[in-house]
Amino acid sequence: EVQLVESGGGLVQPGGSLRLSCAASGFTFSSYAMSWVRQAPGKGLEWVSAINSGGGSTSYADSVKGRFTISRDNAKNTLYLEMNSLKPEDTAVYYCAKYSIDCSGYGCYISYYNGMDYWGKGNLVTVSS
Repeated sequence: EVQLVESGGGLVQPGGSLRLSCAASGFTFSSYAMSWVRQAPGKGLEWVSAINSGGGSTSYADSVKGRFTISRDNAKNTLYLEMNSLKPEDTAVYYCAKYSIDCSGYGCYISYYNGMDYWGKGNLVTVSS
């Protein structure tokens, strides 16, 4: 059974940092691209970032570029999202999601957005003073 379990969220002040983790199991983690997607209160899903199977190709939404860093540890079957310079508008539930294929490059990550076949339950990040 595929499982994606996010952790590391919580309340942080504007300008602060958090690191989200996503522990994966039930599939060959090192064979698939992975993504972070978020949903702010009252809004739709927003693709945030993605990384290819080997970790050498990453892409980011313009809203987080330069502040967030996606990474993965294939030996630990874990995906990460390092979030710095957090803003109130970053407040959202953050989901870890698995692509159904390996993928590299922004065009591929966006094209196969609807091809993400497994999602975690989400982890709330609140940025507020």
